[in-house]
Amino acid sequence: MDVRVQSADFDSGAELSGFIARQQAAPVGATVSFTGIVRDLPGGGLQRMVIEHYPGMTERAIAAMVGQARARWSLADCLVIHRYGEMRPGETIMMVATASAHRADAFAAADFLMDYLKSRAPFWKQEITAEGTAWVAARDEDEAALQRW
Repeated sequence: MDVRVQSADFDSGAELSGFIARQQAAPVGATVSFTGIVRDLPGGGLQRMVIEHYPGMTERAIAAMVGQARARWSLADCLVIHRYGEMRPGETIMMVATASAHRADAFAAADFLMDYLKSRAPFWKQEITAEGTAWVAARDEDEAALQRW
């Protein structure tokens, strides 16, 4: 299990290659990965996004959710990387990778972790546009996605 909260950008392709290489000794038949990218606002205009967090608390919260995923699904390994600080549209913001003997567990765990990161991980996001700065509020559809778990 690898949980990283960092300000530095990362190469999701290199991270995935390293993750898969670590699985050589495990009975893994599937890996699933998702890479999140900062998207512009509808109609454009996002200059940058700023993500804040409490160091230590955030990593512990994400590690606890990874523990829940590992308890629910048969996982050999998990990787979660989430950035904080200032990012622009098109930049990588986060990545989840899961490894399992079977694809169903790998997919379900990855989906579960992505829903958690979107709605429950302790990050605070601001969007900065030419008109000003606004905190990003929780979205009903993100909350609804958690209900299936």
